[in-house]
Amino acid sequence: MMHADRRRTPADLMPKITRLFDLSAAKIRSIEQTWRPEDGAPVFTVQGRYQTRGWTEWTQGFQFGSALLQFDASGDREFLDLGRSRTLERMSGHLTHMGGHDHGFNNVSTYGNLWRLAVEERFDASEWEVRLYEMALKVSGAVQAHRWTVLPDGGFIHSFNGPHSLFVDTIRSLRALALAFILGQTLREEQDAGVNLLVRLAQHAHATARYNVYYGNGRDRYDVRGRTAHESMFNVESGTYRGPSTQQGYSPFTTWTRGLAWAVLGFAEQLEFLDIVPDSALHGCGGREFVEAMLLEAAHATCAYYLDAASAADGIPYWDTGAPGLASLPEWRERPADPFNDREPVDSSAAVIAAQGLLRLAHFLSRRGEDTSRYEQAGLLILDTLFDETGPYLSIDPLHQGLLLHSVYHWPNGWDYVPPGASTPRGESSQWGDYHAREAALYVKRLAEHAPYLTFFAAEELEPVNEDGS
Repeated sequence: MMHADRRRTPADLMPKITRLFDLSAAKIRSIEQTWRPEDGAPVFTVQGRYQTRGWTEWTQGFQFGSALLQFDASGDREFLDLGRSRTLERMSGHLTHMGGHDHGFNNVSTYGNLWRLAVEERFDASEWEVRLYEMALKVSGAVQAHRWTVLPDGGFIHSFNGPHSLFVDTIRSLRALALAFILGQTLREEQDAGVNLLVRLAQHAHATARYNVYYGNGRDRYDVRGRTAHESMFNVESGTYRGPSTQQGYSPFTTWTRGLAWAVLGFAEQLEFLDIVPDSALHGCGGREFVEAMLLEAAHATCAYYLDAASAADGIPYWDTGAPGLASLPEWRERPADPFNDREPVDSSAAVIAAQGLLRLAHFLSRRGEDTSRYEQAGLLILDTLFDETGPYLSIDPLHQGLLLHSVYHWPNGWDYVPPGASTPRGESSQWGDYHAREAALYVKRLAEHAPYLTFFAAEELEPVNEDGS
């Protein structure tokens, strides 16, 4: 359970954020200088050097998106030019990728960041350049929405495992549908049937909230409010829910903490997005009251579970709340996480993802006049811990290509590097951990500097949108 030792403000973190982006610049350059494009996308480090891992191509957007975040934070055109050129050269295949659920990770991190920066007038982009980014985002959102499994009460974007599989992490790919919707895109299917992307977004969010999040209602013996299942399984013939599963967690009935973190951030972001969508556009989704209540319940439940049950005292979680080795770490929730223990690995990437979600939910609720100090202070404490160069998480070694240490990818499959003499992985980084460290740092930097609030949709409000998205 997290214990905030003192009150923090975004400005308090600025020295650490400045240092983080100083370190980040050299690491982006190092990867660019050494990575061979023919090897695919970098995924995680082994002994400090980025390696690939063939499973699904979901991390290349983080590689080039990191350069764009670096430009956003520093104003250094070197990184804008790098992120822009690599996006145009190497990311087009991800726009029409029909076989995965990761359009939010790959395409919103690249084309989406470029579009946002252009809309914010952070660089001079011609009308045609902006239209190119918009076309890319329209295509990406529609392609992602086409990967659809129908349920009696809606449906969901199915994972790369197939039409029976709903992943909790796909909640963050809803950003692709959101951007395509606000840009006026409609998915066309057989006989030119039009599909409203906002409706699909809301239906997927509802399926995730209903089946991948627990609320303590007795669904099974392990139904604890706020716990998440990595994967929900369905009979695709009848649309019947069959039970929880997992790919990267310890078991279907324990909580893989990075999956929990994706939910914490994903629900908060969708609340922010829907806050600027006109009521009229939500009629086909069940109405604003229904959609917001569903998202809020899931957001509150997952955030509370993260703080009360999933994290150690400093806000850093181990990789799974039910990992068996935790029994050998007495009272692990009441003391700071230990990334060097030989029982179970911590996952700093889960922490940095969750921190941004906690801060975004706090901001959303504060606009409604609610007390948000618990979520805000928790998010700032996590980042204060992770960004401390005297601590174990921020990589200050110039020879290490990673930025955020002690990230875990797939411990059940044994993919994470374990150094000689140790029993658990430690000291390594991941593309998603490094990207989200930069994104969270940029988010807090803008808060501290009273700069425009950072959102993926780059707008405080939308023009009226028709129900079909046009």
